[in-house]
Amino acid sequence: MELAGLGAYALFFLNLVGIYAIMALGLNMQWGMTGQFNIGIAGFFAVGAYTTAILTTGPSDNWLGGFNLPFLVGLVGSVLVCLPIAWAVGRITARLRTDYLAIATIGIAEIIRLFFLNEGWLSNGTRGIPGIQKPFGVGNGGYLIVVAAFVGLTWLAVEIARRSPWGRVLRAIRDNEPATAAAGKDIARFRLQAFVVGSCIMALGGGLYAHFVGFVSPEAFRPLYGTFLVWVMLIAGGSGNNLGAMLGALVVWLIWSSTEMLAGLVPTALIGSESAFRVFLIGILLQIILVSRPQGLLPEKRPPMPGERGASVGKGHSVRD
Repeated sequence: MELAGLGAYALFFLNLVGIYAIMALGLNMQWGMTGQFNIGIAGFFAVGAYTTAILTTGPSDNWLGGFNLPFLVGLVGSVLVCLPIAWAVGRITARLRTDYLAIATIGIAEIIRLFFLNEGWLSNGTRGIPGIQKPFGVGNGGYLIVVAAFVGLTWLAVEIARRSPWGRVLRAIRDNEPATAAAGKDIARFRLQAFVVGSCIMALGGGLYAHFVGFVSPEAFRPLYGTFLVWVMLIAGGSGNNLGAMLGALVVWLIWSSTEMLAGLVPTALIGSESAFRVFLIGILLQIILVSRPQGLLPEKRPPMPGERGASVGKGHSVRD
């Protein structure tokens, strides 16, 4: 591959890493900070992507749209449309725990994906919505700066939340919910707030994704790409650690991309399906990390309390807890 080709691939790669890092930060707020087992990431990812696609594309007889609004309006719309949806889902599932919450959210995500698949007047069905432009006429290099800016802002906002009294209540709910309730905290309200904020961050990632690839269709929001990979990124990077969530996005997407080349070297007769083989390799990676570093590459650190000079290493939050 020529140098120019490698550079173009690196820009493509880093843009997707940034978009997945934003979704991993959203999941970290729900699972890493609050302990909410959300398997419906792909649903909020799709809401964000389709919203900005409808708001920012030109007129068409095939789907609702023609608003031709600016890029930033599309992203704000993605978050605002996701807000009531996430609130409704959060209210419905507020009292569910662990696997019950997982089953409910993955079902809701599939309902959202099938809604976009079947409501052709809104989303053009299986043909999807093309022609979603990048802002300011930039290419992948310029768009990487935009994505990096949103990653930085999202990380800053989530990190401030993590260190705030609100974040301490979320971690208390995660670690010992009965004790937190005994302290007078409204568990359902805090869980709902974390769920809504995390879901809106995922919708923001969906909006950035739509402008990056320039096309959205229901196929892009299957659980493998919209949910499974995000979970692996967070667990591998370090649940509860925002820097770990972003590091996990980089490492796992690098390995996921590498498995495509590796799968191409193995005879199809041995692996059957290339995509299944890639999932198998990612599964092995996850097992290795869970055994060797159950708290991820960057374990959680307790943020400093008011008056403390530095952070001390906390107990952490592993998937075994």
